[in-house]
Amino acid sequence: MGAGVVKIGQMELIERGYRHPTRPGLGVEVLAYRELITRLPASGFGQLHRLDFHQLLLVNAGAATAMVDFAELPCTPGTLLHTRPGQVQRLPTLECGERPAELDATLVLFAAAFPAHSPHTAPVIGDPFGQTAFQLAPADHAAISHAFTDLATDSRALSAQTADLDVELLQHLLAALLLRIARLADPRDITAIDGDCFRRFRHELERSYTVLRRAQTYADSLGYSLKTLNRACQHTAGHTAKEIIDDRVILEAKRLLAHTDLPVVTIGSRLGFTEPTNFGKFFTLRTQTTPAAFRRTQQHPAS
Repeated sequence: MGAGVVKIGQMELIERGYRHPTRPGLGVEVLAYRELITRLPASGFGQLHRLDFHQLLLVNAGAATAMVDFAELPCTPGTLLHTRPGQVQRLPTLECGERPAELDATLVLFAAAFPAHSPHTAPVIGDPFGQTAFQLAPADHAAISHAFTDLATDSRALSAQTADLDVELLQHLLAALLLRIARLADPRDITAIDGDCFRRFRHELERSYTVLRRAQTYADSLGYSLKTLNRACQHTAGHTAKEIIDDRVILEAKRLLAHTDLPVVTIGSRLGFTEPTNFGKFFTLRTQTTPAAFRRTQQHPAS
């Protein structure tokens, strides 16, 4: 992992790009959580990290709390966390984010383009808002742990002169691991029509959330009635289209407040608010805190 640093008040956001430590051209790495601790300064565990690669973390023993996109996530045996490019995270810690946790855990870091292509793994990799946290049943934990081990074993066996065949093997082993994760998807009975409608909506939302915030406008542009769009959203994500739109705007606002020093007025403008007071009211109504207060909590998480 390569790292750059962005100053936010007195807090630093660590921006991490993927680079294999011994084979720069290789797009995957497997390492123990304890090894990660040795790579980072102790202060790094109280700071925010923004990744440009995928990170899978599988917990085998121990307990701690991680944060991904401002959601606190308990880490206990059987927890699998998937952090995606662009997300903001705080690594699993104890004592209000000040001390690294003593976890028996394994990480897989990989570039989005590295796994062998499969239509079934594409949603796992390509959906920026796919499921982040899983609490695995014992059988799933064992199967995914075995997939981590296979990937680690073949990664360690690579020679300095990595053959194309060896790289392809790692690409397929990683794809197999992602297929196992794809099978963990929410078991709700989602029709093909609802699934397609929701996917199209999320794709359009990702392109347009800074300029379009009316659910009816999205329904019209996609050729659905608002009732159909809301049904698809409720069946697939458990929320109305309007709630999903607002949640996406709030998430981007939180990311910008936490990892940039842009003025609140500028952030509101970037998100399509022509009046600063409207952005403040929107943020406060949906988060029960002001933009400035939220930024302070991210700058001083232990306070």
